Amino acid sequence: MPADAWSPDLYARFGAERAQPFRDLLALVRPRPGMRVVDLGCGTGELTAEAHRLLGARETLGIDSSPAMLERAQPLAGGGLSFARSDIADFAGQGLDLVLSNAALHWVPDHEALLGRLTRALGPDGQLAVQVPANHDHPSHRLAHELARAPPFAEALSGYARGTPVLEPEEYARLLFRLGYREQQVQLRVYGHPLREPAEVVEWVRGTLLTDYRKRLPAELWERYLAAYRERLLEVLPDERPYFYAYRRILFWGRR
Repeated sequence: MPADAWSPDLYARFGAERAQPFRDLLALVRPRPGMRVVDLGCGTGELTAEAHRLLGARETLGIDSSPAMLERAQPLAGGGLSFARSDIADFAGQGLDLVLSNAALHWVPDHEALLGRLTRALGPDGQLAVQVPANHDHPSHRLAHELARAPPFAEALSGYARGTPVLEPEEYARLLFRLGYREQQVQLRVYGHPLREPAEVVEWVRGTLLTDYRKRLPAELWERYLAAYRERLLEVLPDERPYFYAYRRILFWGRR
């Protein structure tokens, strides 16, 4: 079992495609002087540094649980920007101006309890800005979980198959209202990514979703899982070149 299943190089392969939702999310934020910001799930830090600069923040802390990602991020630190290793599930802040999270909270269960905790980390007039993938019904995600429930992988995983804690957009809107946000925006967006061929979807998902199975499977069985996943996925995706990968994401913002 790898100590860290995340690969910065593999994740960065589709860096431009992953950056656009972050920038759309950041556009919802209302900057103000001297902001104290935390970025939950900062990854390799480039987008955290971009947010720190564009917001003119006094302090920005990026946290991530992956040592490999943080090793890539650390050279960007300085000028009020810092990075630390931590699990989002353990995060507790106080008096923050902005809690920001791009494509990370879908790894944490119970979003009602989670958003309540993140809201308590905000000071007066604080803002919450979150983007979560909502592509769990696409074959790229659905087949990964179906395969995990099949032998011989189900036995090695002790019955584990990843679910999704991501709520429907209207549920996030109701939740933000109940948590006392006086302003909010909730958006469901579909991002279209023209890839060279359907096989590139495997590489996309291998850099994110499949890390959860890689870290849980022995090396030899992981290779079998990946091969079986590739075979099944390419059977159901249309053989189009370029292949249009439609990816659903939920963006939401609130101000206390």
